[in-house]
Amino acid sequence: MTILDINALANAKAKGKRPYFFDDPAVERVLSITMAVAGELAVTRERLDTIERLLEAGTPVTKANINAFKPDDDAARARQAWHAEYISRILRIVHQELESLQSEGDVNPEALADEISAA
Repeated sequence: MTILDINALANAKAKGKRPYFFDDPAVERVLSITMAVAGELAVTRERLDTIERLLEAGTPVTKANINAFKPDDDAARARQAWHAEYISRILRIVHQELESLQSEGDVNPEALADEISAA
């Protein structure tokens, strides 16, 4: 059995150039950290949902059963709806700024990108 180097995995870099959305590197770092934590919480939420469904079905809650669980269509739709609502809550301020800009008149997508990156 191979022991994983957690630090190496955590510091692994994707291939290619990293996209930047904001001019301020500190804002980029905070956004990156926030989205990483949000992703971890989403995974935890799905595993909790799996545990709840296993308990309701009377299936023993083991790591093997959790990892083997495949949600049915209803569960998959419920999870998808939760994810959509969750991301909306996380990115609420971005959505509000976009709505504000749109209510001021027609929005040029390039101008909007410039406006957001200048924030």
